[in-house]
Formats: sequence, C-alpha cells, structure tokens
Amino acid sequence: MVQEKELISKIVWRLMPFLGILYLIAYIDRQNVSYAKLEMVDALGISEYAYGLGASLFFIGYFLFEVPSNLFLNRFGASRWFARIMITWGIVTIALAYTQNATMFYILRFLLGVAEAGFFPGVLFLLTLWFPKDYRGRMVGLFMIFSALANAVGAPIGGMLLDLDGLLGHAGWQWVFLATGVPAVVAGIVTFFYLDDTPEQAKFLSEDEKRWLHDRLARENSGMEEHADNGFKALVNPRVLLMALCYVGFPLAAYGLSYWLPTIVKGFGVSNTVNGFINIIPWLVVALALWLVPNAADRTERKTLYIVAPAFIGAVCLALSVLVTSPVLQFTFLCIAAAGIFAGQPVFWSLPSRFLKGAGAAAGIAAINSVGNLGGFVAQNVVPWIKDSTGSDILPMMFLAVCLATAGILVIIVGRMMAARQVAPA
Repeated sequence: MVQEKELISKIVWRLMPFLGILYLIAYIDRQNVSYAKLEMVDALGISEYAYGLGASLFFIGYFLFEVPSNLFLNRFGASRWFARIMITWGIVTIALAYTQNATMFYILRFLLGVAEAGFFPGVLFLLTLWFPKDYRGRMVGLFMIFSALANAVGAPIGGMLLDLDGLLGHAGWQWVFLATGVPAVVAGIVTFFYLDDTPEQAKFLSEDEKRWLHDRLARENSGMEEHADNGFKALVNPRVLLMALCYVGFPLAAYGLSYWLPTIVKGFGVSNTVNGFINIIPWLVVALALWLVPNAADRTERKTLYIVAPAFIGAVCLALSVLVTSPVLQFTFLCIAAAGIFAGQPVFWSLPSRFLKGAGAAAGIAAINSVGNLGGFVAQNVVPWIKDSTGSDILPMMFLAVCLATAGILVIIVGRMMAARQVAPA
C-alpha cells in the first residue's frame, strides 16, 4: 500500500532541490546585468539610457516566446527542453562578456529573453504533473525560496566578480557574465540526464507509486471543463487574461523594492560592502514568508485571502516606506513589503491548474507569466521617467504601490469568477 506522505517526500527530495538550484542560477543570471553596469557603461561608452533600454529588451524577447516555449516543453519533455533553455541562455550570457557596442548589447539582451522564455512557467507546469493540487502552493513556494536566496547572495557575488578586473585579460564586467553563464551551460547538460519528464518515466518510483499518483491526478482533473487541455482556448480564457493582468503588479512592485532599498540602506551611512550584507535581511524575511503563507494556504480550499492580504500589506508598506523619515522605519517597511510582494505568489500560481491541464495549463501559465513580466519592462522605463519628470522619490513608489493593490483587487475578481463557474473554490 502506497503511503501518501512518503511518496510526496520522495518526489520532493528528488525534484525540488534540483529545480531550486536551476532557479538560483537563472535568478543570478538575471541580476548580473545590474552589477556589470557599474563598469560596462564606461567601458563601452554607452549612455545610461541606452543601457537601461538594452536591459529591458530582455522582457520583450521573454514575452514573445514564453507561450511557444511552454508548448514545446509539453511536446518534447522537460529534460530536453530545460536543457535547451539553460544551454542557450548560458551561451548568450557568455557572449555578453564580449559585447562591443550598444547594438550588440540590444541584440544579445533580446536573445537572452528568447532563450530563457519558458523556464519559470515550465517549472510551474512540471509541478502540475508531479504533485496533487493540495501540495502545489507549498512546492511553488519552496521553489521560489531559491529566488530569495539568489537576491541575498547576488550582491556579494557581483562585487567579488567585479574585483576580478584584469584577471586573464578580462575586465571585471566581463567576468560577471562569464562566471554566471558557464554554470547555466553545465546545469543544462546535467538536466538532460537527471530530470524525468513525467512520473510514469521515473526510475525512482515503484509501479505502485506511479499508479497511485496517476490515479490521484486523474481524479483531480476529471471534473475540469471540456477544453481545459486546449492550448489555444487557454490563451483566450477570460480567467487566464485577467490573471495575466493581475500578475503585472507583482514584478512592478518587486522592481520598486530593488529600486528603493539600496538607497535607504545607504542612508545608514554604511559602506557599499555593508550595504550589500544588510540587503540580505529582506530576502531572509521573504524566504520565511514563502514557506509560511503557501503552507497555510494549502490547508484550505479558499486561496484568495492568502494572495490578496499579502499584496495589500505590501502595497501599504511600499507607500509608508517613502512617507516616513526614519531610515530604520523605512527599512522595516520595505522588509514587510518584500514579504507581501512575494508570499502570495506561490498561492497565485496554484490557481491555473484548478481549471487547466495538459497543453492548456502549459499555454495558460506561460501566458500569465509572459504578460505579467512585462511589468519588468514597464518598471525599468516608466518608474525612472516618473522620477525624472517630477524629481520626486514619493510618486514612483506610490505608482508601484497602486499597481500592487490593483493586482490584489483583480485577484478577488478572479476568485469570484472561479467560484461562479463551480471550479474548486478560490
């Protein structure tokens, strides 16, 4: 007889640490452009605006190829497609170390978005193939904890790589790209051999365990709508479109956090090195929240509260961080805001698999993530524009707080739509 907890634990230990390490590599790869900028702008003689535009082109490539990438993953399998994703983004990252001018930078940043498209939503889709719905929220939370760890260790790593300036004839900014690109290529090769596409192909599960998991997932998917596994229909599903709009507010708010936090800590009068280490604190708070909130949400059928409450708290704290004058209070509010921005996201990502499956889930999750991540493009262009136009530090943060609060309101609407269609209560 199959013991549910033992089976889930076996799958967790096989998949989650490995997927988490891949996400850690991916997240550090996303951060590298901000550290390379400290030397790259002067070295190539490009303007701050040109650099910002190039950095943001990543999100355009990501947006355009996210859905096709996830559909290819559904067709070819996770091991092959994740290997392709990681190897190609590693190669493009290495190529960035040899950027000669702004045009080459633009092209490579766009190609990086194309290469990486599909990784995050691909993992979310993969989890729907391996875990019953009662476990998915906490699994996404566990996966996302590695993004918090990446933010925590990213600053010290970026600083150390810049200090390699001159080693083997390469500038510090070149080492930032080289040292973050090579691990992605290596991890891609390992992925091809390590990752099982489906439970049915897993050698570490017994036949009884495979059968139990197949039957459990089949029962959960049996009550879905007729076209739940249709990729095209998922793209025009009103709930998918509304969830995509919901998600825009989260990357926007996250950008606000990274935009304001180092400035607040600098106000403490500390060195750049100490600034980097103090900035670890918010991400430790985020990691804790990513564990507690999804675990609580998985114990109930009503998920909306566990998305909306953190979002509203995050929005209020973002606003308060620029209204109070004490640096200690500002830092405290930003730590709470960080937890609010991220804690509800794993619960949010557990919702699409309640009304989509197969190719429908692959396409729907990718669509939500691709549209939502346009928030990163908007943030990197609109937020500086608001600051430059008004000269205010308050208005950009208020804009981000409103976006996050709006996301919370839209989640309430999605929850009511799901309940009205008699899908599992949200």
